[in-house]
Amino acid sequence: MYLVQPDSGADKFINSLTRIRSRYPALAASETRVADWIMQQPEKIIRLSMAQVAQACGVSDTTVLRFCRNAGFQGYTDLKLSIARDLTSPTQVIHDDIEDGDPPAAIARKVFLSNIQALYDTLEVLDEGALSQAISLLDNANSILIIGVGTSGPIVQSMYNMFMRLGLNCKAQTDSYLQLMEVALLGPGDVVVGVSQSGTSMDPVLTLKQAKANGAATICITGNAQSPITQYADVTLLSVAREARIEAIASRLAQMSIADALYVVVALNHIDTALQNERQIWDALLPKMF
Repeated sequence: MYLVQPDSGADKFINSLTRIRSRYPALAASETRVADWIMQQPEKIIRLSMAQVAQACGVSDTTVLRFCRNAGFQGYTDLKLSIARDLTSPTQVIHDDIEDGDPPAAIARKVFLSNIQALYDTLEVLDEGALSQAISLLDNANSILIIGVGTSGPIVQSMYNMFMRLGLNCKAQTDSYLQLMEVALLGPGDVVVGVSQSGTSMDPVLTLKQAKANGAATICITGNAQSPITQYADVTLLSVAREARIEAIASRLAQMSIADALYVVVALNHIDTALQNERQIWDALLPKMF
């Protein structure tokens, strides 16, 4: 099927809804249903997954994706971020709650409160069954591979630093090619943990897909319960943050807290080993302390 290619010139600076209207006559009937829904309530799309928009419009996920491409966007994420940029003020691109003219103390307070709210919201949706299942998988894994790209990298590295201290056979990988190379050698009894706030980044999705195909258990930590990465996850741990920016801030703290909780419970399950390893680590580090 012929798809209109996204424009790369001046068209990308056109308001998102104007772009949709300009392509409207060329859309198929099912795609116009998506266009009508978005133009009537564009603010809703910012917090909805592609599957949720498809359900609201009474069409398939494929139709929503086809609409995005035919309307001149690279995909659903591009459409959503474009609309978010159009609907937010310039300061909200940096942080949702900031207003022009806010003094530094007020900005700091809003940032702190936003982070605190993300932690409360994530705690509210924390699935105890999923948490217990993830702990059991990590506890009994032959090996653990933690993967993520971009801004998920620090979370991946932090999880590795924690689980390594317990003496677990654990690796961290943030290179997209090396992720696939390492996961290709895993199988039943191994566990792969994928961290992706959007859940739509291609590399973590492909890595978890390969892990599942090889028979390894899979866990994902994501901010989108309907995202592609969850299709290949045996366990999904959801973080929540009220952010419209492409680079989330508060959500990273929420995801880090999920990782911390996993570590603490696994450490308590192996308390003697955890304490012994901590003593050995501190003995090794003491000569480096002033």
